[in-house]
Amino acid sequence: MTDTITVQVRFFASVRQAVGESRVERTLASGATVADLLAVLAVDFPALPTASGTIYAAVNKAYAREDAVLHDRDEVAFFPPVSGGQDRKLFEITAAPLSLDEVASRVAAPSHGAITVFAGMVRGETDLTSPFAAAPPEVAGNDGGTRLATEYLEYEAYAEMAEPMLAALGDDIRARWPQITAVSILHRIGRIEVGEASVVIAVAAAHRKGTFDACSYAIERLKAVVPIWKKEVGSDGQWWVEGPREANDAPAVGELRDSR
Repeated sequence: MTDTITVQVRFFASVRQAVGESRVERTLASGATVADLLAVLAVDFPALPTASGTIYAAVNKAYAREDAVLHDRDEVAFFPPVSGGQDRKLFEITAAPLSLDEVASRVAAPSHGAITVFAGMVRGETDLTSPFAAAPPEVAGNDGGTRLATEYLEYEAYAEMAEPMLAALGDDIRARWPQITAVSILHRIGRIEVGEASVVIAVAAAHRKGTFDACSYAIERLKAVVPIWKKEVGSDGQWWVEGPREANDAPAVGELRDSR
């Protein structure tokens, strides 16, 4: 047994922006934990502790606690709170524009008498009173009000972790609503203009009962736990949007940052 381990570290969204790197490698003592790694990184990157109101960790693409023991060649990621035919993926992170009809076709079948589709669209303004807006204090509307003009959004995702989590969300939906027999969720990343779709969710069943509730549940759960982040860009500034801490029941890591 060696005395040291080497891990690959990835950063996303506001954490990546604060660190100035997307990927680094670190060597630690054997038996080191996520908390030990975070402490080393906080010395190397002083902006890391305050990069986000809450920081999460994933080890090998699964949420991890601070006391999780790391092993040689593990991949560790740090990030802020999160934003038809069988030949096609039902759960996908993509940079391509989204089509509501195309996503609906992924769950279409002769036995499906109901297909309910939800699309999240980029709006031309942001409501600062929303818990998912969370603009920094220095950003305010030109008129001093509670709304900001949005020019476009930028989405980033930890795709290798996000796609399996979307699939797990699909399993969760089918368990909660047994009558639903197919689910497809696609989320777009990159720059998305006002009026374009950032996420499309389609659920299918023999009859419509439960399909509307399932779509509502899917988007709320997606926004809480799936590692996807949104940056608002407008004439008043730009910032990463972080949801409320209580929305995600996974453990946050590190108490090094300021509480905000």
